[in-house]
Amino acid sequence: MMLGKTQCRFFVLRYAPDAVKNEFVNIGLVLLPPAGGAQVRFTRDWSRVRCLDPEADVEVLEAMESDLREKLREMNGDHDFILRRIQDSFSNALQTSEFQACLADSPTAEADELARLYLERPRRRQIRAQSTRQAIFQRMRSEFESAGVWPVLRKEISAAEYTRSGDPLKIDCGYSPNGTVKLFHAVSLQSDVNTAKILAFSFPQMAEGIRNAQRKHAELTAVVEDGLPEDDAAIHYARETLTRHAIMIAPVAQMPDIASTAARELGIG
Repeated sequence: MMLGKTQCRFFVLRYAPDAVKNEFVNIGLVLLPPAGGAQVRFTRDWSRVRCLDPEADVEVLEAMESDLREKLREMNGDHDFILRRIQDSFSNALQTSEFQACLADSPTAEADELARLYLERPRRRQIRAQSTRQAIFQRMRSEFESAGVWPVLRKEISAAEYTRSGDPLKIDCGYSPNGTVKLFHAVSLQSDVNTAKILAFSFPQMAEGIRNAQRKHAELTAVVEDGLPEDDAAIHYARETLTRHAIMIAPVAQMPDIASTAARELGIG
């Protein structure tokens, strides 16, 4: 029954600014598979940290994510040594939980799920479309991070830079290799067909603006859910709309290959 699952270990990183009170907020998580790179996740919502410590230096805490990822790469999976180095290297305000075991079909997906459980603030109401898009975005980001390219990508690229003032669209991320601008945006076709229409409306103008301003050809890939039903009329319409406006479509399962290509084109790894 457990065939195919990988035995992994993980620990949670906690921000505890006052050693006397011993109050803490979970800010990060590290999952270590028996083989392959460590999966690192940090919170994107620092409101609970600011609630606990109004003077918290969030920029320093955010910088720890990249620093930790580099250290984990150097340590190559020595679990006990990793814990000692974290305790020695980072501020006393950063604590680690005990290692816990978990079974994972995919270390990347398991780290995403654990991050949702340990790092996200519970929400009583959550719009399904935003939730699904965010899950696609997090997987996209995770794969770019695993390939080592996330820090050098442009993020939240404003379409208004290339179209017209007031255009609200912001493309999730992109990079520019060899005279081409490659853009990527998470889209939930199952729960938000309107996003496909927005991309189809703005991207041709954005591509023209990039061509005029930078003399570069722009490509946009919409990263969508895996296993979308082929007989759904709304999804068929969204796919057709994107394709008609020269927007490529990639299921999230293709992200490892996309991230690997980005690393090669950017000379990373």
